[in-house]
Amino acid sequence: MPLNPEVDTLSDYPFEALRGLLNPVTPRVNDAPILMSVGEPQHQPPALLTETLAAHAHEWNKYPPMAGTPELRQAIVDWLTWRYKLQPGALDLDRHICTLAGTKEGLYLFSSVVVPREKAGQKPVVLVPNPYYLVYNGAATMAGAEAVFLDGTRDNGFLADIDAIPRATLERCALMYLCSPSNPQGTIASLDYLTKAIRLAREYDFVLAADECYAELYDSQPPPGALEACQALGGDFSNVIVFHSLSKRSSAAGLRSGFAAGDPRLIAEFKRLRDFGGCQVPLPIQRAATALWRDEAHVVENRALYRRKFDLAETAFAGRYGFYRPAGGFFLWLDVGDGEAAALRLWRDAAIRVLPGGYTARTANAGFNPGSEYIRVAVVHDEATLDAAFARMRRVL
Repeated sequence: MPLNPEVDTLSDYPFEALRGLLNPVTPRVNDAPILMSVGEPQHQPPALLTETLAAHAHEWNKYPPMAGTPELRQAIVDWLTWRYKLQPGALDLDRHICTLAGTKEGLYLFSSVVVPREKAGQKPVVLVPNPYYLVYNGAATMAGAEAVFLDGTRDNGFLADIDAIPRATLERCALMYLCSPSNPQGTIASLDYLTKAIRLAREYDFVLAADECYAELYDSQPPPGALEACQALGGDFSNVIVFHSLSKRSSAAGLRSGFAAGDPRLIAEFKRLRDFGGCQVPLPIQRAATALWRDEAHVVENRALYRRKFDLAETAFAGRYGFYRPAGGFFLWLDVGDGEAAALRLWRDAAIRVLPGGYTARTANAGFNPGSEYIRVAVVHDEATLDAAFARMRRVL
């Protein structure tokens, strides 16, 4: 049976590769395993979530509106306006907002809207940060584009050097994914960086898709957003879409609720596509999401918990393994020389499971994988577990 040959070009799912590396190995120690490879929040979501779900349990039997309830879309408009200091009325719940079943499906499907069959007479390009969220590459590949990887290294502050993108590549570009705060390095793109990226998108007529799912997990200063940068450029949202989720902000990964917002023409086309291939979000979940976007108290508490975790990490690793305190997100990006070998040692000799940084990146530019020297460590557990994990890691590394 013939299949789409592009499937064979997709990179291995990083956790499948990790299972292949570690599952054949039995730890030599009797310590309980600590899994720090997956970015899954361990904090419980606020009681507001379960209370709202229970209050709307009678709505599980109803088909939910694909576009999202007006109340949810208005809550999103209000939150974006407050969070990014947008002009009142700049966003409209019908024109600028598309609700999603989490952002993974949205980030993937969106490429099918904006990637044409060709651009500048050639195969179109999708620009992908490297390291990257695997969905970016999958979306580019299955939309028929060439994924061009932009390395984020210590030398460029772990943020792709957009000034170095060749003009010929920009002319073929249909879509650029930008993640801020970045996964895994925790780098925050400045407002100047965002405005530069937007100007580039408009000059070469491509779409900037800003993945801002970690935007509410920050150490000191709230990260600027792409819609905020649009306002700084005059308030036009053309060529820009942002993605947000409740998974990290509200520790509600299982809720599967997020949204896209921005350019009204692109949002309209995206909604059309989702009518065919998108996933409807059940009404009780939409009600809970509405309540969560309208509540900031639990977000402030959540952020404080992560700050304390990074205090522990700083105490354990300052001056070692290239440690730096990330500005956002909840990962450590530690330079251990050989990420795969370190991950294997940590599992074998300390029962600590981390993700080799090379599994989150591609060998693309001059045969260099910008993640190969690193491990990604999810700092999500309670403080006692983290203390024990960090002590074991130091002993082995």
